[in-house]
Amino acid sequence: MKRITSGYAVWMIVIGLAICFLLFRSGLDFDYVIPKRCSRLVAMLIGGACVAWSSIVFQTITGNRILTPATMGYEAVYLLFQSLLILVIGTQSLVVLGANGNFLLSIGLMLGYSWVIHRWLFREGQHDVYLLLLLGLVLTMVISTFTLFVQFQVSPGEFSVLLGFSQASFGKAEPEQLLLALMLVGAVWMVASKTLPTLDVLSLGREQAVSLGVDYQRSVRLYLALIAVLVAVSTSLLGPTAFMGIFVANTSYALAGSFKHRVTLATGCAIAVGIFILAQLAVEHIFNYRTTVGILVNLVCGVWFLALMMRKRGTT
Repeated sequence: MKRITSGYAVWMIVIGLAICFLLFRSGLDFDYVIPKRCSRLVAMLIGGACVAWSSIVFQTITGNRILTPATMGYEAVYLLFQSLLILVIGTQSLVVLGANGNFLLSIGLMLGYSWVIHRWLFREGQHDVYLLLLLGLVLTMVISTFTLFVQFQVSPGEFSVLLGFSQASFGKAEPEQLLLALMLVGAVWMVASKTLPTLDVLSLGREQAVSLGVDYQRSVRLYLALIAVLVAVSTSLLGPTAFMGIFVANTSYALAGSFKHRVTLATGCAIAVGIFILAQLAVEHIFNYRTTVGILVNLVCGVWFLALMMRKRGTT
């Protein structure tokens, strides 16, 4: 009962923040200001759900609370793609492809990248998750280095455009993108909601899951595919979020008081959405757009991550 009350309390706080975001200094302008804010709020809801769900499930599969899907290199592939577009086509790529074309191509590229590495490492009955993580870390470093090389080849004006892609932002989401993202996230949730008990068993570890009758290899491949879809959607829609997944997942465990994914996933979504709303309110009304949501989120979550590591080191 206490866990349920805690979950409801988090969602009530998020609803209050959402109302504040929509109405604060809006002048009750239902013709322009509030509709624009509604669009950004929907982007926050989608992005928050993607970040929370993908991070918590990824940590369950890997059995590690300091890892996020970013270690697999999805965000690095996204930034490399944007850099290559600017290098080859220039800023005209924004016109040639359009926001929707860029969105769809980014999702397709990241899903293709995920399919290749999963197909390669999980062939012939192999299921080495740690080898997958190692490969992801190496590919992230290699791709990031090549991305920096590409970025040095563009002009200062084009580089400023690339900076916009490297920071999380809710203002660039178009209604068509939001609709497509909602459809993809809804499809993922329909598949995942039927297998939440299996996910609870996977959290016990590979040996225990196999002994309880879970098809470990099939389950891991399924969840990695779903994670790839969510990361592709959130990164293409908002941009990279780096350390946010670690913060959201660990805070969700602490507040939920349970490791059942039915509870932690719902709480994590609320926490992620609340962080996005607070960051956007700070950008608009405190910093007057002199910073970005991505910078604030990465700064706060990065500092929290370092504090968590130092605290654990001090207790060992």
